Amino acid sequence: MRLKGKKALIIGAAGQGNMGQSIARRLVKEGAKVCVAGRNKAILKELAKELNGHYALSDITIRSDIETMVTEARSNLGKIDIAINATGWGLTKKFLNTNEEELDRMTAIQFKGPYFFMQSVISEMIKNGGGSIIQISSGTAVLPTINHTAYAGTKAGIDHVIKSLANEFGENNIRINSISPGLTKTPMTENAFSVPGIEEAFLKSYPMGRLGTSEDVSAMCVYLASDECFMTGQNLQVNGGLTLRRNPNPKEIAESIAKLKKLK
Repeated sequence: MRLKGKKALIIGAAGQGNMGQSIARRLVKEGAKVCVAGRNKAILKELAKELNGHYALSDITIRSDIETMVTEARSNLGKIDIAINATGWGLTKKFLNTNEEELDRMTAIQFKGPYFFMQSVISEMIKNGGGSIIQISSGTAVLPTINHTAYAGTKAGIDHVIKSLANEFGENNIRINSISPGLTKTPMTENAFSVPGIEEAFLKSYPMGRLGTSEDVSAMCVYLASDECFMTGQNLQVNGGLTLRRNPNPKEIAESIAKLKKLK
């Protein structure tokens, strides 16, 4: 019960079995009261009922949605001590083939949206005497990966914004950090994991010998959200040492897939 009495808003919890849902469940287990948010009303309503919490509809790409969500969360919870953004878009595409529409969407989801999300919750936290903001980033933000340029670039950009905000609002007792998982089994990555040989190709990049899970990330969220955390402006690599090595290149991935097919 490390978060007993804390009130938390988690956006990006509207996908069945996604990272946002895992985080919400873990926070409740640790004593927090939650408001889960996203775009799918039916899923959010079911999750809120399961967690004895609240839900709010919001599209991270629409600023007015974000502001309304934060207002509703504060109204339902009484205040916001913890704010977590677990949204993202796993676009995998060659740099030369990425078009303007895709780049605009990526920027809206992974840079502008998080920017305005933090803007809204910081305004609330200043009134409440502080809080903890957590952004789910990615190991690709510091570890270049082919065909992830738009994804990695926007994650890296918002990580730097976090450093600036942590410096600016530390005096308001507001801590802001990000967590960088590696390749993790979630609804966003299910297409990749459906290809035989993909997981085997990536496993070699993890010193700890396994891929990460949503539960690994959720555990770090608990620490960052708790009063015992004396940390701000940091990007935490919760990925089993991935960034000590490198992600496999396309040739290595193709070889892994071909090898598995041959064995079968």
